[in-house]
Amino acid sequence: MGTSQPDGAGLQVLVADDNPVFRCMLRTMLGKWGYQAVEVSDGISACSVLESADPPRLAVMDWMMPGIDGVEVCRRVRAAAREPYIYIVLLTARTESQDLVHGMDAGADDYLTKPFHPQELRVRMRAGWRILELQRELLDAREELRVQATHDSLTGLWNRASILETLDKELVRAKREGHPLAMLMIDVDHFKLVNDTHGHQAGDAVLRDVAHHIRSAIRRYDTVGRYGGEEFLVVLPATDLAGGMVQAERIRQTIEGAEVAAGDKLVEVTCSTGVCAWSASGAGDAPGLIHGADEALYEAKRTGRNRVCANGAAALDQTLVRLDAEIKSLG
Repeated sequence: MGTSQPDGAGLQVLVADDNPVFRCMLRTMLGKWGYQAVEVSDGISACSVLESADPPRLAVMDWMMPGIDGVEVCRRVRAAAREPYIYIVLLTARTESQDLVHGMDAGADDYLTKPFHPQELRVRMRAGWRILELQRELLDAREELRVQATHDSLTGLWNRASILETLDKELVRAKREGHPLAMLMIDVDHFKLVNDTHGHQAGDAVLRDVAHHIRSAIRRYDTVGRYGGEEFLVVLPATDLAGGMVQAERIRQTIEGAEVAAGDKLVEVTCSTGVCAWSASGAGDAPGLIHGADEALYEAKRTGRNRVCANGAAALDQTLVRLDAEIKSLG
């Protein structure tokens, strides 16, 4: 005959009561059921524990405690509206229905009237644990939906809507703080030929690989998203045109040096990139930056592919000296 697992499986439970004998009794009972008691003797300490970075998910609190009572602790915890949820069982000697309603209205999830049978508490702990597990599943499902709504399913990058939203936000911040902002539009060269020659699975592998290499080449505060098809947008905060070209060249070299497995063959991949930038001395909006980067990308394609072009020859001339020096430093 098998042995059943403990109810709590090591789950922490806050035990808040000013009576040390009663706390000891609760600690012993909870320990037998597999829970780990975290003990405090007053309401202020209970609040401190429940407001910590990693609080117990279950709490058993006496109504009457020094400092602030259990009802007020419930009220403060619920007002904070933190996630994940904390399940609170209130202990009270009060039996009047209006008192119990008052405690539940303050945010308690359940209550026990003293004195109580140990199995009553055990049942309430089990119910609380089941509710917390259901909430965890809901949070996991919500996060999965959020990721699906904001990320490209093939590459794992931000999707078109999300990267455009990021561009808008970074441009607003750049204008507010007076910092430059650069944007790259990257296009995989001859991508249709990859699909036609090696099949769409190979094309998917190329896009995933390119996404990986772009991510590996950018800074932690830069953002990359799939703009559509084989095009990617990279948003570079606090970066001028020359800095954007250096970053684009770093990405180009990273992708050029890689090969993607397409079945039993290796596919050589290159990319062309258009660079556009906003500075405090100029004007413009997100659509204007995209248009400028798109024009520069077209120029990179027109002049031979596997290269980086900036928006406007004049802008390029102004940054050439610095660009040459920085590209050489890449080795």
